[in-house]
Amino acid sequence: MNAPASRLIAHLDMDAFYASVELLRYPELRGLPLVIGGGDASRPLLRADGTRSFARLRDYHGRGVVTTSTYEARAFGVFSAMGMMKAARLAPDAVLLPCDFDEYRRCSRLFKNAVRVLTPVIEDRGIDEIYIDLGDVPAARLDGGRAIGLALKQAVREATGLSCSIGIAPNKLLAKLCSEFDKPDGLTLLTQADVARRIWPLPARRINGIGPKASEKLASLGLHTIGDVAAADPAMLVERFGTSYGKWLHEAANGIDSRPVVTFREPKSISRETTFERDLHAVRDRVELGRIFTGLCEQLANDLKRKGYASRTIGIKLRFDDFRIVTRDLTLPERTSEARTIRRAAGECLKRVDLARRLRLLGVRAGALARLAEQIPPATATESIGKFIASEPAASCDQQRARSLPLFDRTEGSAR
Repeated sequence: MNAPASRLIAHLDMDAFYASVELLRYPELRGLPLVIGGGDASRPLLRADGTRSFARLRDYHGRGVVTTSTYEARAFGVFSAMGMMKAARLAPDAVLLPCDFDEYRRCSRLFKNAVRVLTPVIEDRGIDEIYIDLGDVPAARLDGGRAIGLALKQAVREATGLSCSIGIAPNKLLAKLCSEFDKPDGLTLLTQADVARRIWPLPARRINGIGPKASEKLASLGLHTIGDVAAADPAMLVERFGTSYGKWLHEAANGIDSRPVVTFREPKSISRETTFERDLHAVRDRVELGRIFTGLCEQLANDLKRKGYASRTIGIKLRFDDFRIVTRDLTLPERTSEARTIRRAAGECLKRVDLARRLRLLGVRAGALARLAEQIPPATATESIGKFIASEPAASCDQQRARSLPLFDRTEGSAR
């Protein structure tokens, strides 16, 4: 079924958000290739004459990934999620800066608050993008949303000093697609009548929801563009991709999307993780791993409290030097947002993993979330988990072997 013709949805996407925030702080870097994602070693140094010395990508050594890059760096082929060492080969002279998530979150709040003044019905899709329902905006349909789009861009710029790109269309799928058309600082209006001309020539993978595997499978069927998928037999798509996904492919390729703008969505989980600059061993690097592990638990606890949630399921994520990923979870008797309880539960999860190989990544996750105000006092939750762990059944042979290692969670001190 087609979405209602009366809908008018905007997708607002901040331009190279993290990098743009950094350029507000360091305007002397404007016009230069800039990559965000370095560690503390890449922080700028202030010289005696008041100028700054910046790290260069060619001097980076490690296994980090690019968080984002400016359009000048993208011209060299450097994009988000690319390995930093590969990026250094492509753009060795690019400036390298570390992430400052506190500042990014502050700017995110500023631009979203500015948008809400003009259009209060928004769906938060992350730190740098939102959907906006323009259905109740007076006169928005008279010009397809152009005037309100320009007003939103101006409001964002005045609030943050940053630019954004906006796509306005009959639904969320089309709005997100066309917000990419004229980046940076773009405003694109699209109607259902424009789908054949502007959407169908695009590669099928441009649709959010068609990943690498689905794109490869479509290509094997001779379906390379969105138009190819739109013209394909719906029954064939259902046969090859299953009822639900096959039907969705046909509708999405034809620009059909009835999803509403959702103003609030409860998160399913909150997590913190870090990739190490070098592989760490559970025994030889026990002190360093213990410090990192405790820090992640404390950060996760702060995230839960700041967002007003408590968790009943605590889990860990490990990536080893052979790229194998292992996860473990523990369900608590009561929900918690306390760092000490999270640290203890995550440590119990850790004991169920064979830690003979070196580690590349460590993460801690809180799931089964509920509103913090509805939960029991934290002290009671801490007491409950202590009783729960004490009453756990005997470990299996594999678990006993893992526990025999001098695990890095057995360090001096604990999460506060």
